[in-house]
Amino acid sequence: MKLTGRKIFKGKASGEALVTKDSISFYGGVDPENGVVVEKDHELEGININDKILVFPSGKGSTVGSYVIYQMAMTGKGPKALVLNDCEAIVAVGTIISELPCVDQIDVTKIETGMQLNVDGENGIVEIL
Repeated sequence: MKLTGRKIFKGKASGEALVTKDSISFYGGVDPENGVVVEKDHELEGININDKILVFPSGKGSTVGSYVIYQMAMTGKGPKALVLNDCEAIVAVGTIISELPCVDQIDVTKIETGMQLNVDGENGIVEIL
């Protein structure tokens, strides 16, 4: 199944989906040292987002979140790509400076954790394999 959305940043990535219904704050919500979600009571609390295709509705929180995304990308502790319903400015800037494939305007309810995905940021396509 192919889902078409909007390109936030180009690039392609393939991998396992990690899905949450909760918005994510990268600043204070994800440990940039290891990629583990640390936000208390978050659906993904204690789970590592490293090397996954992270699927979530939207970002939230401080503008420092852009730098956290960048820090994880530079140290190899972040996700392979981001897929969202609504990519607000904090996440968009983080993906652009990190050169991390990102597509939004995707109905993330069609994707489940463990599914294999191909993300084509250049064309705004997320393919469920």
